[in-house]
Amino acid sequence: MQESHLLAEERARKREDLLKATEKELAQVAAATQRAKRPLRGASVIGLRVGRVLGHFKMSKHFRIQIEDNGFHYERDQKRIDEESALDGIYVIRTSVSSEQLSSSDAVRCYKQLSGVERAFRSVKTVDLKIRPVHHRLEKRVRTHVLLCMLAYYVEWHMRRDLAPILFDDEQPAPKASPVAPAERSNQAEQKAHSKRTADQLPAQSFQSLLADLATIVKNRIRPRNTASTAFDMITTPTPLQQRALELLHVRL
Repeated sequence: MQESHLLAEERARKREDLLKATEKELAQVAAATQRAKRPLRGASVIGLRVGRVLGHFKMSKHFRIQIEDNGFHYERDQKRIDEESALDGIYVIRTSVSSEQLSSSDAVRCYKQLSGVERAFRSVKTVDLKIRPVHHRLEKRVRTHVLLCMLAYYVEWHMRRDLAPILFDDEQPAPKASPVAPAERSNQAEQKAHSKRTADQLPAQSFQSLLADLATIVKNRIRPRNTASTAFDMITTPTPLQQRALELLHVRL
């Protein structure tokens, strides 16, 4: 209930701030229609200016506007404002799953987990795996391409979890007392973000920068000048950061 009360207060404050900002801009447009030199004239021209203000603050539903050729009038639609205010602090999620299978709190948690799904799609489509463009034409090949990208993201998910100590990611997210409470980063994650260093005093990385750094590890084929000697492979020595990443991934070179 405390979180609901705080949310209601915050929404009411934001609404009032936006209403005042909209009124300030509308007053400037109204003044432009009454100025002595080159006054703003024409219902269409005035309407464009007014529409620009209302569109910027997304407050058109809370105002009654009357536009004329030589000016316009505006006032708050207090009834609409009161109707919206009555819903402040109310958090409603509907689901077809029965309450025996999914409690109210779990329904909210599942809804909020959609942000993780959206991040996953973004990673698959553009950031890391770049599933597009698809150059295949046959249905089976397209399906195979998508499946491989999904499997690759599954591997990435596990990698991110194992590499969390050297990434900016939160290793131990603090459990929330309420599903509607805002998420808070742990002190450890905040310290990494502030110092840009890990607990091992290594430079903290994003997932992309770490992959780019690991890509500098190469295996060279050495061919001695002495033709009697056998060629052999040599892997470059990992840096401390690379070695720590390999340890976290349980990978041996």
